[in-house]
Amino acid sequence: MRRAARLALLGCLLVVALVAILAWLGVRSLDQPLELSAAIRYKVVPGARFVRVAADLGALGVLPYPRAWVWFARWKGEAATVKAGEYEIEPGLTPRSLLAKMVKGEVLLHGFTIVDGWRVEDMLAALHRNPDVRVTLPAQPEDLMATLGFEGLAAEGQFLPQTYKFESGTTDVQLLQQAHAALARELAADWQGRDPRLALADPAALLTLASIVEKESAVAQELPKIAGLYLHRLTLGMRLQADPTVIYGLKDRYDGSLHSVDLRTDGPYNSYTRSGLPPTPICLPSAAALRATAHPEQSDAVYFVASGKGDGTHVFSATLAEQNAAVARYLAIQRQKAAGGTPP
Repeated sequence: MRRAARLALLGCLLVVALVAILAWLGVRSLDQPLELSAAIRYKVVPGARFVRVAADLGALGVLPYPRAWVWFARWKGEAATVKAGEYEIEPGLTPRSLLAKMVKGEVLLHGFTIVDGWRVEDMLAALHRNPDVRVTLPAQPEDLMATLGFEGLAAEGQFLPQTYKFESGTTDVQLLQQAHAALARELAADWQGRDPRLALADPAALLTLASIVEKESAVAQELPKIAGLYLHRLTLGMRLQADPTVIYGLKDRYDGSLHSVDLRTDGPYNSYTRSGLPPTPICLPSAAALRATAHPEQSDAVYFVASGKGDGTHVFSATLAEQNAAVARYLAIQRQKAAGGTPP
């Protein structure tokens, strides 16, 4: 009997020792970096029990001691405060810091970039290609702004180009509402702080002209000069004669080159045949283009042509004679390049 008692006692002591060792290893693991070869994503679904989250992370090889993690979270009173959402778990993160991350709700934020000068159709196509956006809109919505809650507003120009951060599960409608709100704030600020000499009737006109300025140059320092040139044309009663407006009006009929027949064919966006601004913006103008249009450079220039330097810059002229000379220089540079020589 004594031998059996001693064996039983020894067995209990071994169990206690084993439990103590496991407990010590579990506590020690809380501050040891996770052994991951690369970051992984894990989504805590709404209403998920913490013990299920721990078991999932254990099965994925993220947590070496998931029970210790559960015990620690319960001891701290944080097991029930973990926020739902998608998390990125990086190599080097510890179980303790992972718990803190989930309690704070530091969910993974994805990015969607609206590029300066995109058309609405470009933006919608990019949304459909983005795997992190929950798409609810058709590829070509019939009345996009009405769907977003802005009945009667033309969609072109109504979304500010920049990068938007969003959580997993965000819909395209939610993103577009955010992008439109950003545009509305930027446009209101630019209109309120505009140059008092600005000869535009309202914020809509500012937005439309800024969209033309956006398409005319990719060189930031030229934007105020181009805005000033177009405003000078409007003041003189000249037609804008802006190629980008004609291209926009051609839609799918544009073959990469503007032809003389395109410039002669009348339409609402043909600024060669019609005076004033087109009926809507022709692209999504950047904040830089909006600010440049609200604060244009005062200039007597009414003509401009590419410089031919290959840097996207232009030559601005106040007279037709100056413009003709600048065009001649540009053509000479192009001929020289085509011949394989060094441009003058």
